[in-house]
Amino acid sequence: MSFRLECKKIRRTGLTAAFFAGGIIAAALPVINTAARPDTFTTMAGSPDAVLAGANLQMISMLNLLLITAGACILYHIEYADNALQKMKSLPVRESELFIGKCGILLLFFLMMILFETASLCFCGWHWLGAGKAELMEILQTLGFTLLLTLPAAVISLVTASACRNMWTALGIGILCIFMAAILPENIFIVSLFPYVLPFQILPGMETARVLHYCIAAVCETAAACAAEIIYLKVRRLFT
Repeated sequence: MSFRLECKKIRRTGLTAAFFAGGIIAAALPVINTAARPDTFTTMAGSPDAVLAGANLQMISMLNLLLITAGACILYHIEYADNALQKMKSLPVRESELFIGKCGILLLFFLMMILFETASLCFCGWHWLGAGKAELMEILQTLGFTLLLTLPAAVISLVTASACRNMWTALGIGILCIFMAAILPENIFIVSLFPYVLPFQILPGMETARVLHYCIAAVCETAAACAAEIIYLKVRRLFT
């Protein structure tokens, strides 16, 4: 019910068009990058997955984070506009259900972007680097790994947006976290566990134990963010 209601709310926000356009732009980057200098990529050592991920994945992750942050702000701005959230308290709708519905919407949009980006990287690997079925499966695994590691940042963006009545405050916090992640040293494991740094980790060439640690960290951070939102909603309800 909450998910269906969220779908109705975003019809006039332009969110669908924004994520669709963002997915197309992110997917176009590897194609343009590889088409502009194919000789450079074909002479690089390593699997097609490693070559393409090393050249494109961090920029793609940056675009994903920016769009997810903006999307989370818009999803909650429609609740704070005209005191809609206050009016909703008189309805038989829990705020936690509202949060879960928005998580579902944001995840759906992100999945759409990931599908575009996966298709783009697979095309580049097949067309320019001669990737076979095994190599294409490695690309799918890399994008799946990126999807999992982006979940904590996506949920935290929603938590921040739900706590900030002013959309620009939440957007500023999100962008600050993204650019902070861009300058933090990724080679320090503890620092790389920062939710906004996780999406910049590249799967090809990573040790199996480290991959497992990142996956566990992403799941735990996502669960912790959801728990923090539920606690925050209960505390806020006591004081409003």
